[in-house]
Amino acid sequence: MLQIKHLQKKYGDKIILNIDHLEIANGINHLKGINGSGKTTFSKIIAGLIPYEGEIVLQNTYSPIKTKLAYRKRVNFAESEANYPEFLTANDLISFIGKAKGADKESMSFITNTFGVDEYLFDHVGTYSSGMLKRLSLTLAFLGTPSLILLDEPFNTLDTAAIDTLKNMIVSFHASSVNFILISHQDISELGVPIDARYLVHNHTITKE
Repeated sequence: MLQIKHLQKKYGDKIILNIDHLEIANGINHLKGINGSGKTTFSKIIAGLIPYEGEIVLQNTYSPIKTKLAYRKRVNFAESEANYPEFLTANDLISFIGKAKGADKESMSFITNTFGVDEYLFDHVGTYSSGMLKRLSLTLAFLGTPSLILLDEPFNTLDTAAIDTLKNMIVSFHASSVNFILISHQDISELGVPIDARYLVHNHTITKE
């Protein structure tokens, strides 16, 4: 599903990631590591948000550099702690991202209602609690027809009902051939999430467990 070769990321002279070769297969994958290990940096690189050195190929075809628009349309990402302009509403963001991702109104409405964002759809983001922001972030990550969804610490700040909703959405979308990388220091298998493969970020690289 995802091939990575000679990937390197530095901040100044400090090496954050130095991955010679890594292949991540189709499925629901768990990427774990201690805080500061480079998990979030890796997720932002794969999401096409920050520059890097090396090669990334999705489904043997798409690259965040060579086929940027096609790649970004197929890769969705929810940050651990989303930060949106306070004057926007959930409806503004869902409409914008949904259009960019080619989502139809029916699917946008379904995902919005499933995560409960419809309850505060027209309220300004600056009034949201952390849990409301998380549900909005997750809603945006499921819009369109992605091949890969990256979720960074997806279960943080969610209550029990929202955790169950997210688990069900992951399973449902995976059944429709959507792949996942769940980035978390937690043992998310304890939450009942079916995991196909686990990867560990350590010593600036990533290895399959």
